[in-house]
Amino acid sequence: MSEQTAQRQYSIGWIMLLALLTALGPLSIDMYLPALPQMAHDFGVSTQMVANTLPAYFFGLAIGQLVYGPLSDRIGRKKPLYFGLALYAVASLFCVMATSEWSLIAARILQALGGCVGVVMARAAIRDKLDVQGSAQAFSSMMIVMGLAPILAPMIGAWILIWFPWQAIFIALSIVGAICWLCVHFFFKETLANDKRLKLSFYQVVTLYGAIFKDASFRLPMFAGCLTGAALFCYISSAPAVFMDQYGLNQQEFAYVFGLNAFGIMLMSSLNKHLTTRVEITKRLKAGSFVQVTGAIIVFIAGLVSAAPLWLVMLGLFLAISGIGLTGPNAMALAMSKQGARAGTASAIMGSMQFACGLLGGVLLNFLIWSASLNMGVMMVLFTLSGFIVVLKATKQVKTKPFS
Repeated sequence: MSEQTAQRQYSIGWIMLLALLTALGPLSIDMYLPALPQMAHDFGVSTQMVANTLPAYFFGLAIGQLVYGPLSDRIGRKKPLYFGLALYAVASLFCVMATSEWSLIAARILQALGGCVGVVMARAAIRDKLDVQGSAQAFSSMMIVMGLAPILAPMIGAWILIWFPWQAIFIALSIVGAICWLCVHFFFKETLANDKRLKLSFYQVVTLYGAIFKDASFRLPMFAGCLTGAALFCYISSAPAVFMDQYGLNQQEFAYVFGLNAFGIMLMSSLNKHLTTRVEITKRLKAGSFVQVTGAIIVFIAGLVSAAPLWLVMLGLFLAISGIGLTGPNAMALAMSKQGARAGTASAIMGSMQFACGLLGGVLLNFLIWSASLNMGVMMVLFTLSGFIVVLKATKQVKTKPFS
């Protein structure tokens, strides 16, 4: 397939709408990061304790996607978007009213249960309309657009904090959720035809989950994407403690440093898009995973060195995080390539496992006893190295049984 043919499979407007829906995740995760020390002060707890609202959000994302996936395969993609986005907007206002870290954790779980609908429907809609090469290119295009979210989110959060208390950040997120709801209502067209919908009972849903999970063409690239992507969640959970507490950056400086790594994801996603018709998808996946492992090892070494320079930590993080621009879209395209009408359920499993890894990483960080930077390095090496091993297995399987 030529590059031009692949490009004609979707419009820029359509992919930007899907990117907006998917961007709810990074906006909700990253926008309030500069406020964590301030929130910790207000609640009278440590920054790491307030940072536990991140794994709580990952928990909501993991659970919610398991519901939306099969539901969308049964009733279509648009109706779940209506419900989830409305829930997200309301739950964001509950976050405003939180008076302790525990009430905020509860509100964040509810917020995630609503917000996760966007990423499930976006992945499923792409699979509804595109083949594997078109999907890889669409996911790359979407990551480039939505890559602006983690760059701008902490900056916007830091700017808000100059004039307003941290609660204003969640008011802004509620407004974004309402805007997304309106965009879905006016611009999103249903992608799953009535004759392709699956009439599933609860038992059949559980059986379908089992069948998809047993499918090696899905399971291996799914785990490859989840494990390599978990490096990002370890970074997000650790970043405020590393940059603001350990290295003494202020809120604005933190936002700029955080955004630099998000820019790296955009850069690699753009490279992946241009290589779609030139380099095999398996080679791009292995290259991205190798870049991530290299970066994670640098972060780990910097954590071992007393008073390691900030630039060394930043170099490792840039490689470990930007490599996701190669591993993420290619692993996702391979995992979804053979799922057909059950794409919504498959998308839910992949998304749920991604955030389950994020939840696991966030919880384990609480039990590590070293410096914040070394704790982050240990977890990143663990996930990226495991992911690299699975990538090798997945690419070997693709050569044995090529994807369509």
